[in-house]
Amino acid sequence: MNKKEKTLVILKPDAVQRGLIGETIKRIESTGLKLVALKITMATEDQLWEHYNKDDEWFIKKGERTILERQAAGMVVDKEAIEYGKDIIRLLVKFMTAGPVVPMIWEGNQAVGIIKKLVGATEPLSSEAGTIRGDYTLDSYGLASLDERAVRNLVHCSDPVTDAAREIPLWFTDKEILQYRLVAEQILYDVNLDGLHE
Repeated sequence: MNKKEKTLVILKPDAVQRGLIGETIKRIESTGLKLVALKITMATEDQLWEHYNKDDEWFIKKGERTILERQAAGMVVDKEAIEYGKDIIRLLVKFMTAGPVVPMIWEGNQAVGIIKKLVGATEPLSSEAGTIRGDYTLDSYGLASLDERAVRNLVHCSDPVTDAAREIPLWFTDKEILQYRLVAEQILYDVNLDGLHE
């Protein structure tokens, strides 16, 4: 296990606008993970296209699903599958550049998995109660599709670990990532709790 595994979390414009920055940080911090980088910024289109990092195979697969959904709903299909797939990212980019975002890096044992569990399923409607998405938003793929916009699900979190390693440098320089020790790390990682007696 890697006690210093790092993961990227981005509070999206809807989380910022709804005043959920502190609450989200509190919930993650309560697990024992350590916050090692944080800022508020405006994301750029280029940064987001690189962040989402989808290839033509992904665009086509998602686009084919969109075409089937449109046909089932009796809607017009007027584009190739790849363009419908790219529309998903286009809508995400439009959403993510609509206002400030708060990227941050969290560190600790299985940070990627811990935060994924806290954040919940991508679609808020199917996120369990007790997760950030399940507790704080009621959006759904269906409503987002009807409105022709990205789903407003408050938080991006890296998954899997390889994505975290690729995404972190898109948002932070090495100098912006702090290395320090929390007193709480002793209770989390010291096997024998040797340092507790005076």
